[in-house]
Amino acid sequence: MTYTYFNPTVIEFGEGKIKSITKYIDKNLKVLVVYGGGSIKKNGVFEQVSKALEGYTWFEFGGVEPNPSVETLNKAVALIKEKNIDFVLAVGGGSVIDGSKYLVASAVYDGDGWDFLEGKTIEKALPLGAILTIPATGSESNGTAVISKKSTNEKRYFGSSLTYPKFAVLDPTIMSSLDDRQLANGLVDAFVHTCEQYLTYPNTSLLHDGYAHTILRGLHNLSLNWKDRKTLVWQENLMLLANQALNGFIGSGVPQDWATHMIGHEITAFYGLDHARSLAVVQPHLLRVMMEDKKDKLTLMGKEVFDMPHNYEMVVEAIEYMYKSIGVSTKLKDYDVDDKVIENITGALKKHGMTAIGERGNLTLDKVEKILKMSLN
Repeated sequence: MTYTYFNPTVIEFGEGKIKSITKYIDKNLKVLVVYGGGSIKKNGVFEQVSKALEGYTWFEFGGVEPNPSVETLNKAVALIKEKNIDFVLAVGGGSVIDGSKYLVASAVYDGDGWDFLEGKTIEKALPLGAILTIPATGSESNGTAVISKKSTNEKRYFGSSLTYPKFAVLDPTIMSSLDDRQLANGLVDAFVHTCEQYLTYPNTSLLHDGYAHTILRGLHNLSLNWKDRKTLVWQENLMLLANQALNGFIGSGVPQDWATHMIGHEITAFYGLDHARSLAVVQPHLLRVMMEDKKDKLTLMGKEVFDMPHNYEMVVEAIEYMYKSIGVSTKLKDYDVDDKVIENITGALKKHGMTAIGERGNLTLDKVEKILKMSLN
């Protein structure tokens, strides 16, 4: 193992923690509060933020959509420049936080912010803070973001040590207003994030595998206790597990996959599927196609997570059953896609240079086509 692990985000976890943001934002700074569709103005979160920011000079920008687009975000970039904003406070789920990472980098860049999605290095950024409202992506304490461009049906990602939030508030009581779809999406998203860093080939780290097992077992346990999803204990566990699934540690120094995400991103870009649901329609079928490469870790996962120590093929069935048990389909045919879906997805992957993906670089476009056909059957 050889790796560098870095995570500068302070986590403020627990009820009533929104008021703690004043410890991290100087009163002399101009603040932009960024949020999504406006639910924070109905569930009391905006009121708590407003109270915490009494005495500050602050502005608001709402309307960041799921799968945040540059078309929307560039309007916020213009506002930041117009008002000379010094600090961005993201209040929302992964889309709002990802979008805010784009904002803090683009606001101090002279060119088109989409350049960062094309691979340009971020050299400076405004400071960013996050108040998490929907647990799923782990974006509140990592440096990566996924951004869409509606005009070209693209969904790309970037990452930088400069776009980690300075702090992240995780108050599980905020989750009380979330619906079943949002809770299920969060659970699936966190599960797949963990699998992308775990379901590869054997490594020598007892700690990394053990930590991944703990996260996967926890999420599986939440699915088994789906009836309790409205309780605080269930919700705070999802919030913590989703955070730990993608804060960077379990992937440090071990092989990582991310092919499910690469394919899922293109499905969302073309057809607007929820991010988690785009992953669920890909992952089980990908595991079947790549079974020979992944059978050792599937066997270990069966033993440690599902109590199925002897049949790695059945582990995929267990994953699929888990998703379906909380209302998430694993079939692309259950969504509104057209007859060009395979052509569109493989074409986009080819355009973006993703013709050989996965932990071994051997998941080729013909295998992507096979995966998508299985999901459509």
